[in-house]
Amino acid sequence: MKKTVIITAIVAVVVIVGLILFNKLTNKEDLAVLYADVKSGEFQIIVTTTGELLAENSTEIRGPELMGGRNMRISDIQIQDLVPEGTIVKEGDYVATLDRTNLENSLKDELDRLETMENSYQMKILDTTLSLGDFRDNLRNLKFNMEEAEITLEQSKYEPPTTIRQNTISLEKATRSYEQALKSYELKIRQTRADIRKVELDLQRQRDRITDTRTLLEQFVVRAPAPGMVIYKRDWGGTKRKVGSTIRPNDPVVATLPDLSTMVSRTYVNEIDVSKVKMGQSVTLTVDAFPEKSFTGEVISVANIGEQLPNTDAKVFEVVVKLDAVDPILRPSMTTGNKIITSSFPDVLYIPLECIYATPDSIPYVYTKDGHKQVVVLGESNEDQIIVEQGLKAGEVLHLLQPANSEAFKLTGEELIATIKERARIKREEEERIRMEGQQNRMNGNGGNRMQMTPEQMERMMQMRGNREGGQTGEQTGGQRPPGQGQRTEGGVTERSN
Repeated sequence: MKKTVIITAIVAVVVIVGLILFNKLTNKEDLAVLYADVKSGEFQIIVTTTGELLAENSTEIRGPELMGGRNMRISDIQIQDLVPEGTIVKEGDYVATLDRTNLENSLKDELDRLETMENSYQMKILDTTLSLGDFRDNLRNLKFNMEEAEITLEQSKYEPPTTIRQNTISLEKATRSYEQALKSYELKIRQTRADIRKVELDLQRQRDRITDTRTLLEQFVVRAPAPGMVIYKRDWGGTKRKVGSTIRPNDPVVATLPDLSTMVSRTYVNEIDVSKVKMGQSVTLTVDAFPEKSFTGEVISVANIGEQLPNTDAKVFEVVVKLDAVDPILRPSMTTGNKIITSSFPDVLYIPLECIYATPDSIPYVYTKDGHKQVVVLGESNEDQIIVEQGLKAGEVLHLLQPANSEAFKLTGEELIATIKERARIKREEEERIRMEGQQNRMNGNGGNRMQMTPEQMERMMQMRGNREGGQTGEQTGGQRPPGQGQRTEGGVTERSN
């Protein structure tokens, strides 16, 4: 009994000690979460996107090349069979089979049409032979009549003049009839030759159409034009072509053979961030399939025109990132995480965005651990942090959450308010200047209907120009900014007040 009591007491003591240690550790972790240090060093502004890995160059595996020809009566062709995506092929290897049903039926119709045309051609030849034979018989009869009239006239030379005159007129009539029939016969021959030539050309075109159709049918078994890995072709909507998909005369590509020696990541940046992205910027990439590895790259293309992706309302701009080096594990269509470094500041102070608060008139400040409500001059920001240009020192500890006794904190750094307001004024005037100059340009473009600026607008424009030319003193009030350090007023600050 006594032994049991001792064991129970020991267990109770161990539990109590464990709870005490747990509470102390928990309190330390909570305190660490509630505070943040002012850090110094390199600060990067990053645009994060998701992309798709593609080969920069690839060879197309195309369907029949004649399907869009003038002699073809075919539009869409369905893919009946297709090797699995990722299959390694050699040049000439089988890749796909296309549905021949419609084209085979079309070939039968063309063969029937050719037989009908050949029969019509034979009938045309027979009819022409008979018709020309009748013309020649009539021509011979007219010639006989003319010869008879010549003989009659010759025999009537001793007859009275009236008889000679009648025989002369009969000869002239017979000669005229013969000559007219001869001309008609010649015209008939030329017309018949033209008709026959037309029929022969139609026959040749029909035979060519049948030849092209048979050649096209042979191309319905698609083979690889070069060695490589088969990657399915994507339609405009992003859907991969597979068994059951159709190819068209203007886009007969069934699949592609990518060149894996150079690869790119195609991604889309929203219209808010695209102005930050420029060609030549560095990019850090990761691949979902291998999250432990990272790669580097460079922006090589930024679209000038936005587009709307399916099932989204926002406009996006295509950005292409080229990888600096390629790893054998990389494959087309892999999903990439892209971090585009749009700006880099080598030696600045920065803090978490959660530390920033703002007064009703947009003056930013922070709560320091030593009990101050410190006004700060802010610079550029990224998704999580923001540069502090003036007001803090490296290593200072700040509150992440508003302290419970925040009203007891002493306001410091009031001398920085003038700098903040001056920067805000300069920014507003610059925005107003850009707006008014844009408006003036639009008015100037109206020619004879151009509107004139009001005196107040003109005075405002001149005042802003004067401030811009001689107002460098206002910016210098806050001191010189460090080399490479960006300028920022209220942007990126969550406006919060006590």
